[in-house]
Amino acid sequence: METLFQRFSTLAEDPRTELDFKNPFTLLVAVALSAQATDKQVNKATGPLFEVADNPADMLALGEAGLTRYIASIGLFRTKAKNVIGLSRILLEQHGGQVPLERTALMALPGVGRKTASVVLNELDIEPAIAVDTHVYRVSHRLKLSAGKTPDQVEADLMRIVPQPYKTRAHHWLILHGRYVCLARRPKCETCQVSDLCPSRALFTGI
Repeated sequence: METLFQRFSTLAEDPRTELDFKNPFTLLVAVALSAQATDKQVNKATGPLFEVADNPADMLALGEAGLTRYIASIGLFRTKAKNVIGLSRILLEQHGGQVPLERTALMALPGVGRKTASVVLNELDIEPAIAVDTHVYRVSHRLKLSAGKTPDQVEADLMRIVPQPYKTRAHHWLILHGRYVCLARRPKCETCQVSDLCPSRALFTGI
């Protein structure tokens, strides 16, 4: 386990989200918008959006209709617009316009589940959290880091077995590995820098 994550650290010492953001609020919004969408799609929409609304007050002033014009290219945009406007209102009314950097308070916001809260808290170095998306789930199973049947089970396994020094970065390493190397249909085992440590390699290479 130590060898695997030490290897990841040599490939990317301080990996970060590929979502563009300017502050905790725009990070929260970007992560909430990224559900069932690619980071590239989200960044294309939030670039112009964050130029006019990078805080709860300006976002609330846009309203759902105004926000929808910016994020219509993203899946589930109507529901997401409702949630972003809703969470902006709550941040203003209950948190002084600031994003609460505590899991329970974050998850009380509209459209913010455990995964979104974990990404925000980890990215801002508040707590070492591992958010399990489709990439993390796939890579964790292929590397035999977990046999969990649900994202929550995989998260629990990873939080238990990932060595402490690597916990704040493990989330990003696994995502990036799944996004660019350990692809769903045909993983790039021939160029994978941890293939010698992968118990699933023979399934795809015959070696």
